[in-house]
Amino acid sequence: MNSSTSIFQLLAVSPPGWGGVLLTGALATLFISFGAYLVGMALGLFGALGKLSGVPPVRFALNFYTTVVRAVPELVLIVALYYAGTDGLNRALSWAGIGPIEVNGLVAAIAVLGFVQGAYMTEVLRGAILSIPAGQLEAAKAFGMRPTLRFRRIILPSLIPNALPGFANLWLSVIKDSALIAVVGYQELALAARVAASNTKQYMLFFLAAAMLYLAITIISNLLFSALEAHFRRGQRPIH
Repeated sequence: MNSSTSIFQLLAVSPPGWGGVLLTGALATLFISFGAYLVGMALGLFGALGKLSGVPPVRFALNFYTTVVRAVPELVLIVALYYAGTDGLNRALSWAGIGPIEVNGLVAAIAVLGFVQGAYMTEVLRGAILSIPAGQLEAAKAFGMRPTLRFRRIILPSLIPNALPGFANLWLSVIKDSALIAVVGYQELALAARVAASNTKQYMLFFLAAAMLYLAITIISNLLFSALEAHFRRGQRPIH
């Protein structure tokens, strides 16, 4: 590859260029990451409320969950959960008299990454809830607000601005962690770059192209989260 023309040919969207493969991989990365992010947010919300519930068995189970997930490397967790989870599911189905099934790679990727994200999201949301002034919650109780109404009117509007910086970090984290899904054979951006590089022997070109796509996703994400934070903090005193 000695000319700029050959670079454009290799990165062309249509064959024989590999640009289309990279863009498809980038879309797969965004889809997996967004799905895992939503799963993690749901787990994190239940986890945070469970940790703050004061029920000892629930707190112990959630502390164990968050400690293990944050202690074990994501790659180990992804491989273990993917294969052990698939095997466990098929064993449970066999006991129920149902034949084994092949777990969809996309569903497995979202579920595994979402499980990992849930542990980190639990701590982000727990910290955001704890930052809410106790007087607001006590006043809501004094007015006779039910727990669901207190959550909707007091807790949720207050925790979102405090949690947004953590949400932004976890979004960028799941974008990078999605590259680990390649070890279980699902093609996202990192694996797409590897496939293109191995077929053309232009490793530097395609890994740089993948890095640029990751950078573009990161920049756009930062702008979106900054806009969200400005929206939810409107009317508050600026933090310097």
